[in-house]
Amino acid sequence: LEADVVVIGAGIAGLSVALGLPAGTRAHVLTKARLGAGGSTPWAQGGIAAAVGPDDSPRLHAADTLAVAGGVAEPSAVEILARGGPAAIAGLQQLGASFDRRGDGLALGREAAHSRSRIVHARDATGAEVLRTLAAAVGRAPHVTVFEGERACDLLFDQGRVRGVLTRTEEDGRARLHGARAVVLASGGIGQAWACTTNPPEATGDGLALAARAGARLADLEFMQFHPTALAVGADPCPLLTEALRGAGALLLDEDGSRFLRELHPDGELAPRDVVARGLFLHRRAGHGTFLDCRREPGARLAEAFPTVFAACQRFGLDPRQDLVPVQPAAHYHMGGVWVDGWGRSSLPGLWACGEVSSTGVHGANRLASNSLLEALVFGGRVARDLAGALRRRAPARLPAASAGQLAAARQRPDAGLAAEAMVRLRRAMWEHVGLVRDEHGLRTALGEIARLERQLGHGRDDVHALLEVGRLVAAAALARRESRGSHFRSDFPHGDPAWQRRQLVEPARLTA
Repeated sequence: LEADVVVIGAGIAGLSVALGLPAGTRAHVLTKARLGAGGSTPWAQGGIAAAVGPDDSPRLHAADTLAVAGGVAEPSAVEILARGGPAAIAGLQQLGASFDRRGDGLALGREAAHSRSRIVHARDATGAEVLRTLAAAVGRAPHVTVFEGERACDLLFDQGRVRGVLTRTEEDGRARLHGARAVVLASGGIGQAWACTTNPPEATGDGLALAARAGARLADLEFMQFHPTALAVGADPCPLLTEALRGAGALLLDEDGSRFLRELHPDGELAPRDVVARGLFLHRRAGHGTFLDCRREPGARLAEAFPTVFAACQRFGLDPRQDLVPVQPAAHYHMGGVWVDGWGRSSLPGLWACGEVSSTGVHGANRLASNSLLEALVFGGRVARDLAGALRRRAPARLPAASAGQLAAARQRPDAGLAAEAMVRLRRAMWEHVGLVRDEHGLRTALGEIARLERQLGHGRDDVHALLEVGRLVAAAALARRESRGSHFRSDFPHGDPAWQRRQLVEPARLTA
């Protein structure tokens, strides 16, 4: 199949790219799931941070973003993000997105480490509303063709430039080649690498593994954000309890009713996300229970204001209006990924990336709450604008060829039992040794376990293969950063090192099939 642009991923980032391309562009959007149903976007509860309030400005939003980023965010990228916020919200409203309102304006929430109320939301199902809006717009766009149930297996090159994608259809296992003048990775995150995660089953790091195999530059892989408040009921994935609850007045308590976080940070429940998550983790490891208390605030209005949270609690026999809700940290968002510049261009000619799979530098070592959907919107739009210019300048692509090794890897399926066991062992090792608290011994233990599992499974392009590759990359990056910064905490190097106040770039050797 031939296209002008192939977009891998159908979440907020991928659909923003596809919709932003000029009319007449032949755009193929590939998704493992169904359009509008898969990926992390529909699971996003809290909202979109944007400086749209009368007391706010992009300058203040950028300052808050930089303040929590551990000194390693890219100021120029942060400025792009903050300045793009108001236009991104306006664009969604023009497409038909319905956000909560107060009076004649938008209702704006407050979340941790924000100095202003700037969270635009649709109750606690903002991601679902945004995805509904974008998917409907894609359905009306004649230049976009969506391929559901299709897994990207390898990037294909012609004369040193990315010229297409080799895929496998999930239904019947057929290999398919999408030739393109440009390829965009918008495939989401890697949360399924950890035993406790808020991420959906699709978050298996396919795009990051794809880029690594092709030799793309990667960045900041050690920075994995753990959300402080996932429902601690043994579910997999862990149901998320949005940070907006704490913005609305919910408190974090232990079994004695103590607000223990105030001993760690003056902002208590609204401290930066890495501080809150690590505080909960260590308190639990010391033998304490950790609970979210919503009984006073939001109290009786919780069911209406936070219906997704209320329904999740009800499924497990909890009423947050009356009960303390048990919570724990869980893997939530990867700040690292494929290195890109301010227009989403990767180090490989012909390859762009945006959304969680990319590393723009806007999050640094710790992401400010509700900046993730905004990043996908703003940088997805920039990728589309850059592609419009690139397509005008470049001649039509020649259809690339897949090697015999790539075709064999795409078609090969591992033994189901072995794959399931490997997934369990990988996720356990990542949680225990590459989680909220790390040290050299644990990181080397995780790398040893990953190497054993890779030898047992052999080559392939399934979820477990992608996660093993991603796990190895993250653990190696965490081992290399011999300090603590933001979401990356080393108990053997518990303090920051000025020499490490920089991004960590990784140049994988190009692998051949």
